[in-house]
Amino acid sequence: MRIDKFLKVSRLIKRRTVANQACEGQKIFVNDKAVKPSYQIKENDILEIRFANSSIKVRIANVAENVKKQDAASLYEIID
Repeated sequence: MRIDKFLKVSRLIKRRTVANQACEGQKIFVNDKAVKPSYQIKENDILEIRFANSSIKVRIANVAENVKKQDAASLYEIID
């Protein structure tokens, strides 16, 4: 699955266009490398999102095309 779609499905970022912009602005890192929106993620990848004032690091636990809102958090595990 593409990283921009995963960010939207997992609800780490609310809109796919915002996820695209974050990737192009080099604010999204997978395994310590900046990635483009088309990057294909896999389970157990370490994802870091750098916001303006903070950052979040998660391990991708599951890759699913569609999930319910209440199950979105099951796609990742927060690290740190």
